[in-house]
Amino acid sequence: MIELTLPTMTCNHCVKTVTATVQKVDAQAKLQVDLPAHRVQIESARAAEEFRAALAAEGYAPA
Repeated sequence: MIELTLPTMTCNHCVKTVTATVQKVDAQAKLQVDLPAHRVQIESARAAEEFRAALAAEGYAPA
């Protein structure tokens, strides 16, 4: 389980973008989003760094 805090994720549009970005890295990933806490949990066999880099490129750099 990969848990990331994304301070710039503030609305449902952000959630859609984060979800799409995670699915680009791993289409099979399972994702749980806690918008009020700015937290994302990802279940994937891929490395956490791949998700961190992809999200940062979209403007959602993990804290």
